[in-house]
Amino acid sequence: MRPMYSAIPVARSVETRRDWLVWTTILGSLVAVCYAPVLRGLVIQWWTDPDYSQGFLVPLFAAYVAWCKRSQWQGAEDNPNNFGLIVIIGGIFLLFLGTLGAELFTTRWSLLVVMAGLILFLRGSKKLLVMAFPLGFLLFMIPIPAIIYNQVTLPLQLLASRLASSWLEVIGIPVLRDGNILTMSNYSLEVVEACSGIRSLMALISLSVAYCYFAEQRNWVRFLLALATVPIAIVTNAIRIVIAGMFAHRFGPTFAEGIFHQASGWLIFIAALLLLLGLHELIRLSWKTKPLHA
Repeated sequence: MRPMYSAIPVARSVETRRDWLVWTTILGSLVAVCYAPVLRGLVIQWWTDPDYSQGFLVPLFAAYVAWCKRSQWQGAEDNPNNFGLIVIIGGIFLLFLGTLGAELFTTRWSLLVVMAGLILFLRGSKKLLVMAFPLGFLLFMIPIPAIIYNQVTLPLQLLASRLASSWLEVIGIPVLRDGNILTMSNYSLEVVEACSGIRSLMALISLSVAYCYFAEQRNWVRFLLALATVPIAIVTNAIRIVIAGMFAHRFGPTFAEGIFHQASGWLIFIAALLLLLGLHELIRLSWKTKPLHA
């Protein structure tokens, strides 16, 4: 006959699991109700704003990484921390402030604070540490504040137009630059916000971080590759403008607009990815190490 005392730990385990499910249901429902309008607005912006269309892929990748970490999650010790409840309340307070001030970034960012607080409160700091990367990666799904966006795009526009005008002159195409407008003999090419390179930069940084997580184990290389996305995006975007100027000068304005313009954007983005992969391979050859396979 099995000793009676052996049922005590089992009963406690069942009770603990029941409490955890109750808390998860209650808090999860509250979060879903509070953040339904925020998530709806976020999805609408992903759909309508080409600068952040990669937002649809960010949660999927974060979920995949979390799935890959399931063994670490199960092996990590449960140590629920009541401080997580304070973090949750702080996140809700940020949501309240952001809603009052019509600041979308604050309301969206507060969701990640609440998610971190939920994990800390229900499962503890060790399991929060396991989920730190997929949770942090979700930052890439949140559009940057408009005030920062506007401060970044104009310098990028001017830099891209300056580089493009210099390179057009090098290849023998006369061009006059006035701010972000390039005037050639038969066409005036305006480097607008969409051509500033911010779109490819945001997508390239998120892809770089995702790639480095699986392909590289050295943190300094990860940081270097993420940092390298900035000049790569700037240079490749300037090359795109040069190509548009060349086609407009040689074949007419039609070849600098419409489907040709869109196709060149995809080709240049692929070229930027290849440059990033080439840089990583060069680092590997210079400092040989085995890639990390998650």
